Amino acid sequence: MANHESALKAHKQSVANRDRNRQARTRLRSALKTIRKAISANDAAGAKAGLNETVSLIDKMAKKGVIHDNAASRYKSRIAKRLNGLAAA
Repeated sequence: MANHESALKAHKQSVANRDRNRQARTRLRSALKTIRKAISANDAAGAKAGLNETVSLIDKMAKKGVIHDNAASRYKSRIAKRLNGLAAA
């Protein structure tokens, strides 16, 4: 365990940040799961309703550094691609 005050503070900060990031990542995964479930159930209206909220959440998580920018782009792209395929069918 750290002995210096600055190291103790850094440890406390890292624990708080890890908890905050874990909660944010859980929120993101839940939102992705919800929209994917709507798409797989052929619920275009429900998926479109949750699209803006989910994309907004993805952007926030990327901005805060919880996920990488490229991962955020990949999530958004795959959701949009599935949703467009559902609308076309």
